[in-house]
Amino acid sequence: MRLLVQPGDGITPLVKGIASAKSCVEIVIFRFDQREVERALANAVSRGVAVHALIAHINRAGEQALRELELRLLGAGVTVARTADDLARYHYKMMIVDRRELYILAFNLTHVDIERSRSFALITRSRDLVREAEKLFEADTKRLPYEPGSNRLAVSPLNARKELAAFLKAARKELVIYDPKISDPAMQRILAERAAAGVDIRVIGRVTKKIPGIKVHKPSGMRLHTRTMVRDRSYGFIGSQSLRELELDERREVGVIFRDAGIVKKLMKVFEEDWETCERCDLPAAPSDDVEPTVKIAKKVAKALTKELPPVAPLVDGAVKEVVGDNREVEIDPKEVEEIVKRTVREAVKEAVRDVVEEVVVAR
Repeated sequence: MRLLVQPGDGITPLVKGIASAKSCVEIVIFRFDQREVERALANAVSRGVAVHALIAHINRAGEQALRELELRLLGAGVTVARTADDLARYHYKMMIVDRRELYILAFNLTHVDIERSRSFALITRSRDLVREAEKLFEADTKRLPYEPGSNRLAVSPLNARKELAAFLKAARKELVIYDPKISDPAMQRILAERAAAGVDIRVIGRVTKKIPGIKVHKPSGMRLHTRTMVRDRSYGFIGSQSLRELELDERREVGVIFRDAGIVKKLMKVFEEDWETCERCDLPAAPSDDVEPTVKIAKKVAKALTKELPPVAPLVDGAVKEVVGDNREVEIDPKEVEEIVKRTVREAVKEAVRDVVEEVVVAR
């Protein structure tokens, strides 16, 4: 196994991995702006390597970039598939080279994730993990059901909750965690139980509920994007899912549970350095009942929305004319229209706010 640490290792190991391919490269993309990787994929095609890219159906405010990427890759001879839209997101990042080397990334292939964010990736030639990742890639590419076959590959929303809960429950002495947002009630209860049992738990990121015995710091000096855990300085987890309901139960996320003394030692070294930086800067995470920043943000957004909001009556009038036309016999229930509009707007606003807070405010 090999560990990539960002910022630091950069994009070169991935480019070299693609350049080493003899027969095939399979890659899953959620966000992307790395033209060097794109060139490496195109060069692989020119060498006769079969390159297959699975690209997210959607991401926040980035659909146009994804569609443009699809066209460029297709033009270079890459076989391109798009993820289904049955889940809230297909958020994982993964690459398989020659069906023998698996790259599990906690970062997107973007400048901000690689150069300005704390994140990690794991590279492994474990036959079991590579075979399981192949099975997942094929299922998601062909939009077929996937049945988890390994307790080492944590795949949301299928087995990740079970495997990550077991990972936490097995802690006897220490847990260190990088996580932008730990909010899942069941996972918080497990952490509370482990803390009460005397396990030393430190989190760089955010825990939405104040739990006695757990020390939490906001990331300092750089953006946090990774989801990584180390248990008892023996076992590790690196992946794309936070310990929150959305990423455990509603999205496709992937992570690896592993035992490798060298990798764990490196992870602990980076964590201790980051923790020391947080201590020096004296930036403890705000308690969960400190809602003042939330109130300020919400009020500013509400004011901006009301300033830009167009008059509603003309919108309704135009929609009625467009849908109904001159058909006077169609009955329209104003209350039903009102409820549907409220529900639709509420869901749209909730999704937008959730995404922005996750990727901008929490991660910063």
